[in-house]
Amino acid sequence: MGENGFLCPWVDEAYGGLNADFGYSVVFNEEIERVGSGMVGFGLHNDIVVPYFETYGSDKQKNRWIPKCVTGEYVTAIAMTEPDAGSDLAGIKTTAMKQGDHYVLNGQKTFITNGIHADLIIVVAKTDLKAEPAHKGISLFVVEKDMPGFSRGRKLDKVGLHSQDTAELFFEDVKVPKENLLGDDGSGFII
Repeated sequence: MGENGFLCPWVDEAYGGLNADFGYSVVFNEEIERVGSGMVGFGLHNDIVVPYFETYGSDKQKNRWIPKCVTGEYVTAIAMTEPDAGSDLAGIKTTAMKQGDHYVLNGQKTFITNGIHADLIIVVAKTDLKAEPAHKGISLFVVEKDMPGFSRGRKLDKVGLHSQDTAELFFEDVKVPKENLLGDDGSGFII
């Protein structure tokens, strides 16, 4: 898909994209679903996750991650949903506590599209357990597939979309460099 220019077509040419408008993505999604591909993970990668990097990433993060998202070398996911909180972000239990030049990430996520194959995962975590209201203490982190303490659980069976990769993810004392914080600490809910 990357070799044919189908990944992140809206990305600026400086990062390897086509600088196309969003309509290109819409037409692409319509065409792959015309045949019932079940490949909704492409839309998640193209139109949901990578725009977080483009909009909230530093120049260093953009240069590091976006070109490989365009070529298909990196598959992306976003991990919000939790077993006990569902998609209620204010109720998440995953934490990321700052320790020196990194954060220590602990928790679990479920129903994560692209979770089994993802190279980069935006993880929603609490960084301030005392924040009031609760949503103010949430931040976004980019977890890379080989970080020690990160593991993948089951590829989940679903009623439909059997070809779609949906997974459980686990984080046990994952040291995430502060350079992998996406946006500002505490800005995750707004983002």
